[in-house]
Amino acid sequence: MSADQPSPVVPRIESEVRRRRTFAIISHPDAGKTTLTEKLLLFSGAIQIAGSVKARKASRHATSDWMEIEKQRGISVASSVMQMEYRDCVINLLDTPGHQDFSEDTYRVLTAVDAALMVIDAANGVEPQTRRLLQVCRARNTPILTFVNKMDREVQEPLALMDEIERELGMTVVPFTWPVGMGKQFHGVMDLRQQRMRVFAPGEDRVAGTEEVLDGLDNPAYAERFGMQYENAQGEIELVREAAPEFNLEDFLTGQQTPMFFGSAVNNFGVQEILDALVELAPAPSDRPAMQRVVKPEEPKFSGVVFKIQANMDPAHRDRIAFLRVASGHFERGMRLKVVRSGKELRPNTVVSFLSQRRELLDEAFAGDIIGIPNHGVLQLGDTITEGEALQFTGLPFFAPEMFRSVEVADPLKTKQLRAGLTQLGEEGAIQVFRPIAGSVLLLGAVGQLQFEVVAHRLEHEYGVKARIAPSRFQVARWVTCDDEAELKRFIAANDHRMAYDAVDAPTVLVEYAPELRAIESNWPKIKFHALREHAGLVFQQRLDG
Repeated sequence: MSADQPSPVVPRIESEVRRRRTFAIISHPDAGKTTLTEKLLLFSGAIQIAGSVKARKASRHATSDWMEIEKQRGISVASSVMQMEYRDCVINLLDTPGHQDFSEDTYRVLTAVDAALMVIDAANGVEPQTRRLLQVCRARNTPILTFVNKMDREVQEPLALMDEIERELGMTVVPFTWPVGMGKQFHGVMDLRQQRMRVFAPGEDRVAGTEEVLDGLDNPAYAERFGMQYENAQGEIELVREAAPEFNLEDFLTGQQTPMFFGSAVNNFGVQEILDALVELAPAPSDRPAMQRVVKPEEPKFSGVVFKIQANMDPAHRDRIAFLRVASGHFERGMRLKVVRSGKELRPNTVVSFLSQRRELLDEAFAGDIIGIPNHGVLQLGDTITEGEALQFTGLPFFAPEMFRSVEVADPLKTKQLRAGLTQLGEEGAIQVFRPIAGSVLLLGAVGQLQFEVVAHRLEHEYGVKARIAPSRFQVARWVTCDDEAELKRFIAANDHRMAYDAVDAPTVLVEYAPELRAIESNWPKIKFHALREHAGLVFQQRLDG
């Protein structure tokens, strides 16, 4: 091949990137997010039987809920990654924690996706956690599809739900389907684009292509079969078609417009439309900003960023997996890679792809894919991995904790296991761990109480350590930096009784009250106090400065 001929590798990378769809499912707790995740896997053919999240004593549990405490409580407290193929597209689906105490993990997951599927409980409408997550999506202009779930129950009127979504989330809603009835009188949905009706029949075991489909939006048979519910729906559809704007792909891709679907995930109803819309509407991977330049997904050189670390996915092996979003190029097993932060070389030979806890060895991956790299402390959250280029991707947030607890081991002989367990849990972002300069008792920082409960449970069941978690006097934390290194050292020495280092050795000041922090800020004008630590930028800059 002559020097001026293009490499055949690049066209293949481009075609593979175009096939990728990487999205997260977000919702308030109990809106049915994990159930919908199951059904998307079922309808794509990725699994043969769906687990029940609520059947806590049964032998089956949700495929995406693998942690022991999740099986006991029937909630998601960790993010899961699943890959499937559907209609010649490779779909990377990230199921996020619904519980607000784990919002930080969800925020980081949202930095790794190109679209989001928002699940709304039709009875409860837009709930607080949904608002918070949508704010993150809007800040990143993430395209959002909306699925209104649980239409087989007594719920709010669809027009009221549509108005609430527009008002609360600041987005234009374009219905793609419209419900005919609700609860016991739920007859199905009108597919407004395909001009037909999908008739509802309850049952968890029904699969794709088995529901009854009737042609037309004003088929005379509807009035006879579905009575008043059809008449109401017909009037609402006329209103919606007059008032709602046409679907605009550009507005959707910039997060200003959301297509809305209605259904019942537990009954496998409305799932097919969501899968088809994800393939047809959700964007393929796009450019990603690094501190040095913008990285294009079709570039031949590999790059990626670690957005999540999970310990003990296989408790028998005490493993740690670093989840990496491929940003560019073509990953091949055994290739020579570099951790930009540390300069260390990686040659990963046991990289895996996921169907929740089921994993398969991976030979190759492309931009948009999520790959798992076994990690023994080499990789940290926010790390960029490349084929050698000094790149650093930005945007991975860590928030200052709002609650603090001290942690000690019940059995002094297990102090080593406690520290090892907390180190791993801190690395994965399940909890923030602080080592005070003065004193030997470790501090835990979290957004919500449930995080402490989960950490105590995991320490006992995964590391064999019973921990005493007690209240702490501290209530506020701020990471500190300074352009003058000598001034930073003076600050740390003068405040050593309230200073600690976090999991990546970033210095942190801890105080009991907000007024105390304001006094410290006024006394040390050169010191910068940060409520948000963007791991990537801070650590990379520290390495450059050092």
